[in-house]
Amino acid sequence: MTTERSLILFKPDCIQRRLAGQLLSRIENKGMKVVGLKMLQVTAELAREHYAEHVEKPFYPLLEEFITAGPVIALVVEGPEAISVMRALMGPTNGRDAAPGTIRGDYGASRQMNLIHGSDGPEAAAREIDIYFTAEELCDYTPTLTEWVCADDEM
Repeated sequence: MTTERSLILFKPDCIQRRLAGQLLSRIENKGMKVVGLKMLQVTAELAREHYAEHVEKPFYPLLEEFITAGPVIALVVEGPEAISVMRALMGPTNGRDAAPGTIRGDYGASRQMNLIHGSDGPEAAAREIDIYFTAEELCDYTPTLTEWVCADDEM
């Protein structure tokens, strides 16, 4: 298995609903290692950089309005197959379609106000992490519980 990193954003609706602690607990309980974490206000410029592939699409103005409406918490998580693990933990984009047990299935009922963003592939993860974090803001460490999360041949 490949150890990967993924950018995770707790979106403004997550912060306003005071769900950040619960979401962080679920991520850590899943065995993901948090190697970067900070709160920030997404600007229009940052939104355009992050969502560059969507800027010309008709829905983009609403997306920018939403993501800049309040603070977000940005995280970088690391672990075996972190991208697919996080996408499964989050559930489908639309909370109405998400199964119970996923973050969006348990806390969401909207397509746009869907609480959390996660990178959708290795290239996107690398690009998004570089947008939100400098190398100095990421901490490389080995948790003492690592050997109890995955077998050696899974890391």
